[in-house]
Amino acid sequence: MLKKLSFSPVIIAVILAVALLLWLFSGDNYSAKQQAPAEQQVPKAEIAVVETEWSDAKAYQATQVAQGQVMPWRSVSIKAQQAGTVEAILKQQGERAKQGDKLIKLSDEGRAASLAQAKANLVLRKSELDSARALGKNKFLSATELTRLESELAKAQAELTAAELAVTQREPVAPFDAMVDRRHIEIGSLVQPGTELMQLVQIDKLKVTAQVPQQHVSALALGQHVSLRLLDGRKLDGELSFISYAADTATRSFYIEVTAENPELWRIAGASATVEIALDAIQAHHISPALLSLDNSGQLGLSVVNEQKQVEFYPVTLLSADNDGAWVSGLPERAQIITQGAGFVKTGDTVRIAGAKA
Repeated sequence: MLKKLSFSPVIIAVILAVALLLWLFSGDNYSAKQQAPAEQQVPKAEIAVVETEWSDAKAYQATQVAQGQVMPWRSVSIKAQQAGTVEAILKQQGERAKQGDKLIKLSDEGRAASLAQAKANLVLRKSELDSARALGKNKFLSATELTRLESELAKAQAELTAAELAVTQREPVAPFDAMVDRRHIEIGSLVQPGTELMQLVQIDKLKVTAQVPQQHVSALALGQHVSLRLLDGRKLDGELSFISYAADTATRSFYIEVTAENPELWRIAGASATVEIALDAIQAHHISPALLSLDNSGQLGLSVVNEQKQVEFYPVTLLSADNDGAWVSGLPERAQIITQGAGFVKTGDTVRIAGAKA
């Protein structure tokens, strides 16, 4: 007699689970064989929307700005050429001296007597030579003796010139119209040759020196108008009078000089000033500085939309910037500048303009 088979509930559950898995797998496999996978949909590229405004180039008066040093037109240190004691000071500090005016007077120290002696000696030598020449005509004097007397006359003439110069140098004079800026001696001071007596400066005309970077020197030309702005706000007009032919090897900049009239004799020699050189007018655009950006190479520029509605990046040169905006060069005569959305597009992208401002 056959025994009745019995299965535990656990075995029955396992068998049912395996059967269910086999059925699900066979169904998915059959479906994959009967139906092709659905084609993936590629999203269409959307055209970026930007906002623009038109900008027209205008004449811009460019300037080259540099920091300069104001100098007297001429400055000279008057030094003693003879030894002696200061007897009189003829021009005081702060006084104006005309060319040829005497500045001080030194003691004589026997110079007047030496001059008188030199004059008398010259008269004597001339008389001796005249007599010798008369004798020479009658063959009573040798040619050698005549030559010696001519030499003595030349020596006497040289001694007279030196004596006259020594007397003249007792009273130094102003070499040009100037102001006495410093006095280094007092009455009774003992001076030697080379001792500093006074400092003279000419300030009715000024010389301003500055350095211009090498990339800007090509825009400069002699005769260009220059505006000088002092630290206290005062201004002077000048003219570019010199441009060096070689750059400083350390700074790669060029030395320039500006000539400026100072009719009111302002005390500004030695001070600093801002030098603004008026360059030739160029065509430029006035924009908001916020529109400027850098390309991948670090070049400053602006993004514009061309006639084909494509983005172009124009490198520009920043000419000036203030609270009212910035002036730049490098754009076309008329340009449609992107004002909104430039950060989301790149060169060559086709864009749609949301609203162009005239």
